[in-house]
Amino acid sequence: MRLDKFLKVSRLIKRRTVANEACDAGRVLVNDKPAKASVQVKTGDTIEIQFGSRNVKVEVLDVKETVKKEEVENLYKYV
Repeated sequence: MRLDKFLKVSRLIKRRTVANEACDAGRVLVNDKPAKASVQVKTGDTIEIQFGSRNVKVEVLDVKETVKKEEVENLYKYV
């Protein structure tokens, strides 16, 4: 699954266009490397997002196309 879509489905970033802009600005790292929005995300990857002065680092546990709001925490865990 594309990185921008995963960020939206997992609700780490609310909108896909915002996820795209964050990737273009170099604020999203996958496995400690700057990533474009089109990078394929798979189980076991680590994603780090820089929100201003705050960093969020998560490990991907599962990749699904659609997820209910209550099941979002099954997609990733905070590192």
